[in-house]
Amino acid sequence: MIDLVVVVGPTAAGKTRLGVEMAVRLGGEVVSADAFAVYRGLDIGTAKPSAAERARVRHHLIDIADPRERYSAGMFARDAGAAIGDIRGRGGLPIVVGGTLFYVRALLHGLFPEPARLPGLRGALERVWHARPSFTRRWLELLDPAAAARIAPADRQRVLRALEVSLTAGRPMTDLWQQAAAGAPRYRALVIGVALQREQLRARIESRVAGMFAAGLLDEVRGLRDAGVPAEAHAMKAIGYRECCEVLAGTIDRDEAEARTVVATSQLAKRQMTWLRGEAGTVWLQGGDEAALTRAISEVEARYGSGSGPA
Repeated sequence: MIDLVVVVGPTAAGKTRLGVEMAVRLGGEVVSADAFAVYRGLDIGTAKPSAAERARVRHHLIDIADPRERYSAGMFARDAGAAIGDIRGRGGLPIVVGGTLFYVRALLHGLFPEPARLPGLRGALERVWHARPSFTRRWLELLDPAAAARIAPADRQRVLRALEVSLTAGRPMTDLWQQAAAGAPRYRALVIGVALQREQLRARIESRVAGMFAAGLLDEVRGLRDAGVPAEAHAMKAIGYRECCEVLAGTIDRDEAEARTVVATSQLAKRQMTWLRGEAGTVWLQGGDEAALTRAISEVEARYGSGSGPA
């Protein structure tokens, strides 16, 4: 018997549709595991579930955070845990859907006990980053290649945190995560992975990004900036938003922003798949079409029931 279902996969693979359809047919509710969909006002570029999808199925952890503030994995694990308890308490099946795999891991296994911080280390790492960011990245590749493979090169916050933890603990941060994951999981979860052929995924990403810019992503970012959300805010580090901030700053034009967004999204999808290939026990589906949905429902029913509560 399982406590919940988790739907993961690279961006644009079809997780949202699959999660909604599973929830409809199994009497479930969706818990979003997206690090940027939590922010109010970040709508177009985060590909939040549509109003129609949210009308069909109740969604949790969307539009819960102020974009001026930073939302963390620890906050997600806490809030998702509360949502899961609420759904199960009402007899429903929680379906966690999203591509922020760091959040999913924090939910399923908890956060590892962090080593005590060394005074002055973070400041020194910040100075190295500002002087030689490429050197800082190579340093992480030497100390923790697995972390370097899943963290975006430009993600200063996570690169420096991985370095800080590795240097303080005297071992890679990835080892600490694996040690935490080796313990008893917090939930009995069925993890379903949604994948696509590389060419198909690339085409979907290009289409999605073009649609976002056509739908007014640049105007959305302009509105957020006018409302007082600084370009340095964590919310503005989301792919598409940071590129639009550069357009507004006059450093690139709209066409360049769209092209960079496609490249960054494709790189994110590659990192997501690199991470997921190392996750044992994942049930893999090709895309989110009807055949995939039928198999997903069959996998759930074999472990949970047909939608009338725990088996």
